[in-house]
Amino acid sequence: MKDIPFSHVYFTSVIRDLQGRKMSKSLGNSPDPLDVIKEFGADALRFTVLYLAPLGQDVLFSADKCVFGRNFANKIWNAGRFLLMNAENIKVDERLKDAHIDFADEWIISRFNETLVEFNNAMDSFEINNATKIIYSFVWNDFCDWYVEMIKNRLYADNEEIKSAVLTRALSIFENMLKMVHPFMPFVTEEIWQLTKERKDGESISTSEFPKVKKELINPQADKDMEVVENIVTAIRNIRGEMNIPPSKKINVLLKTSEVSERQVDYIKKIARVEDLRAGENMVKPKASASAVVKSSEIYIPLEGVIDLDVERQRLQKEITRLEGSLAGIEKKLSNEKFVSGAPADVVEKERTKQRDWQEKLRKLKEILDSLS
Repeated sequence: MKDIPFSHVYFTSVIRDLQGRKMSKSLGNSPDPLDVIKEFGADALRFTVLYLAPLGQDVLFSADKCVFGRNFANKIWNAGRFLLMNAENIKVDERLKDAHIDFADEWIISRFNETLVEFNNAMDSFEINNATKIIYSFVWNDFCDWYVEMIKNRLYADNEEIKSAVLTRALSIFENMLKMVHPFMPFVTEEIWQLTKERKDGESISTSEFPKVKKELINPQADKDMEVVENIVTAIRNIRGEMNIPPSKKINVLLKTSEVSERQVDYIKKIARVEDLRAGENMVKPKASASAVVKSSEIYIPLEGVIDLDVERQRLQKEITRLEGSLAGIEKKLSNEKFVSGAPADVVEKERTKQRDWQEKLRKLKEILDSLS
């Protein structure tokens, strides 16, 4: 009878409306949870509230914020559907799970174990909000946005054994990932977990063994190499967007660097849809080319033959002229003492933010136009 009933007590956050008021029937500011679940799903509501609840602070909630949780559930579901669709044509063989490992596999295995360490530490410290952010970053960015994209070429290769090894490994990581997500999104994870392979009657993800950290598989060099790939691919995609180059159009890239290996170049070409990529310390920027700087690397993309340079110059000049006129108007407003002193502080600050954003956009447009000269 005198035993201590529990050793830890966790106080959850108070959920308030967007104005910081407690939810109550008299104020009419409390959405019916069943209505929110009907619109967005129980997992979306659960995950959203946990994600918005920093330790020791209240949650400012509105039903619309559950779009975030619903999108996350959809992301997981789509990744699972992609792997399972491939499993219809590719044999899943557990004996090949550790075979044909390449750069992408080394990296995702390392990131998974790093994430598991961070996740366990957060849960042990009752940092539930931080745990949701850790798992969200791994699922959305590392696994879905990068790893799934990186394995597509090997899944569509001619070698059946390589295809089997890649898919088996991806499904194994995916299943363990579902176990980390399960405490926050129990329904969608249970549903997908049941589909990944044939299960015994009564078998559930909630009673399955939780993944264990394998510190020997954490590979800091693979993480650094992948960071370079991500930065270069992102820079190339940004240039495509700025120059109106369709994502489907193949381009050539020159990379001025001494820090990119052949395996990194191979993935950069595949993910960024690059026809020819040459890397070296002595690369010179060609005429009429777009460029970007990523840490110790310089990226050059020749544009001649890729876009109509005259049309693009005219478009950029027209946008620069329009933006200069808009910027002149806002600068005139901010130079008016009556406006600055008489308008509410948040309105003035909003105009100043707009001014800074437009100045930066104008600088960027002029820089792009100059690169086409």
